[in-house]
Amino acid sequence: MEVIKIYPRGVGSNAYILTADGENAVVIDPSDENIAYELEKRALICRCALLTHGHFDHVGGCGKLYEQGVEIYCGEYEKDLIFSPEYLKMSDYAKVPFFEITRTLKDNEILDIFGMKITAMHTPGHSSGSVCYLVNDCLFTGDTLFKGSIGRFDFPSGDYGKLVDSLLRIKCLPGDYELFCGHGLATTLNEERASNVFVKGLIC
Repeated sequence: MEVIKIYPRGVGSNAYILTADGENAVVIDPSDENIAYELEKRALICRCALLTHGHFDHVGGCGKLYEQGVEIYCGEYEKDLIFSPEYLKMSDYAKVPFFEITRTLKDNEILDIFGMKITAMHTPGHSSGSVCYLVNDCLFTGDTLFKGSIGRFDFPSGDYGKLVDSLLRIKCLPGDYELFCGHGLATTLNEERASNVFVKGLIC
């Protein structure tokens, strides 16, 4: 599987294109319309976009993809929040395009898309419906866990206690994983277990 990281052009999160065959792709967190052009440039067909959560800086490219027929999935507890007044207020109503959620995902639900098995992990804390995606030896953490840090929990539906529980769940995954974060640099789970002050003290 190839993971292509797309940096935001403005205010936005990292976006990721996943492809196992070089022809079909899944996108995680299409943060702006640039993702559609990146797919076209690489001649990749995307039929599914996965959201780690619905904050405006992670969904800015959903409108363009939705217009192209791409299905958009999110965690089952996040769907009703994406266009809520609390979330829209964060973006001043201007940065969230129209789109619809095609399907919601339950905790531990496994998707089999274009030869990629993708497991959705419900990891509340940054938002109540936040999801991480486990694909082979890669974990896409959204704004739950960053290199050397964690996501904020003072936004609407955030909760520090739940975030700690989610961090513990991630830490206790067996083995090591490459972590692709919503913002900043990639890291590994072993590195965060050893050096991230928010993670290393948690006991499995």
